[in-house]
Amino acid sequence: MRFGVLHRWLVVPLAAAVLYGGAPALASEAGGSSPALPIELPRAAPLPAPEPATLPPPASPRPPAAPAAAPLIAPSQLPATPAAAPTAAPLPPHVQGPHLALMLPLGSKAFGTYALAVKDGFLAAARAQGGTALPVNVYAVGDDPQETVATYIKALGAGARIVVGPLTRNGVTALAESATVMVPTLALNVPEGQIPAVPEFYMLSLHAESEARQVAQLAWQEGRRNVLTVIGETPLLRRIHLAFVEEFTRLGGVHVAALPFTVDPGGLARIKTTADVAIDTETADMVFIALDLARARITRPYLSTLPIYATSQVHPGIAGPLVAFDLAGVRFLDMPWLLQPEHPVVMIYPRPNYDESVELTRFYALGVDAFRIAMVLLTGKPGAAFDGVTGRLTLGPDSLFVRALTAAHFNDGRLIVRERR
Repeated sequence: MRFGVLHRWLVVPLAAAVLYGGAPALASEAGGSSPALPIELPRAAPLPAPEPATLPPPASPRPPAAPAAAPLIAPSQLPATPAAAPTAAPLPPHVQGPHLALMLPLGSKAFGTYALAVKDGFLAAARAQGGTALPVNVYAVGDDPQETVATYIKALGAGARIVVGPLTRNGVTALAESATVMVPTLALNVPEGQIPAVPEFYMLSLHAESEARQVAQLAWQEGRRNVLTVIGETPLLRRIHLAFVEEFTRLGGVHVAALPFTVDPGGLARIKTTADVAIDTETADMVFIALDLARARITRPYLSTLPIYATSQVHPGIAGPLVAFDLAGVRFLDMPWLLQPEHPVVMIYPRPNYDESVELTRFYALGVDAFRIAMVLLTGKPGAAFDGVTGRLTLGPDSLFVRALTAAHFNDGRLIVRERR
């Protein structure tokens, strides 16, 4: 019975196109350009990148919520198009003068809900840190990447000294190729394909391929050398699989075989037979599953005792005993915001209530770190590494902030968090 219920939920939400850097990053319809929304926040001196040892303790940190038993289907399985994209109130007149511009697709029917979560995290971080050195103006854009470029130019004309956004891949691509970047700009995604380096253009992303490469590095560090893989059928899961295999083989590992995900009993039996033979002949010492939670719960019982690695796609955010038993032994990486609620950095910020939507929670955390990086960019010294709520943040040579994630695994009905070596 549970098998049939899971099968009906084997759908990757459209939100993954933005959250994990999917190709169809925007809908095709264009929205009208909106004036900036000034946000009243306390004024404070520019904040340096906070190091874990020097972070001010919160006056009264919100205790982490008690873990609840996870439902059979992950709460992260959102409908393909969010049913309730935010409807913004009329915006006040445009305010001229030096400011920090937060440019998000709040006018997008498909992604407005997720953009709103980023905005909420950004402003919550600003308040928790005591304000901003510049007032924050929120610029709402729609689904047209050229509108994003036009709004960016308007923000510069209105006095923006730093810009955070865009959020979607084609918005980031259009801006990076527009030759209009004049001030420090933090894009919240990566462009499509390779683009020449753009001065003052930085990126922070929840890119799934980057995470898959980190999983390959973790497996290699733990002594794995020969891998069987299981591939989901969606474009996102295929890209995750490709990124893992490329990194694992670059490190010197051997990709023994790739097995397609299936719900067919005969196909699942073949997966089990292949895993059993790999153990008997010692031809593989691990399995990487490029699967989401629902698919992983179907496949896990057929993978015998081989060590299993995955990305955060298998993590529902709140992992109750049922999920933890179903995914026994599965290792994965995820952000501290979801795995380490008592981390000194994480505890500073209020936690949202998104009805257990792990995607919206990740967008909120992205907004928190976007604010913190924006404050670093204002100092003109963005090179120092520091702890973020989405990972340990380090600026790479390509101006992309790399997020070193936290390792965890399921064991005896519990989620065990492990420090990266």
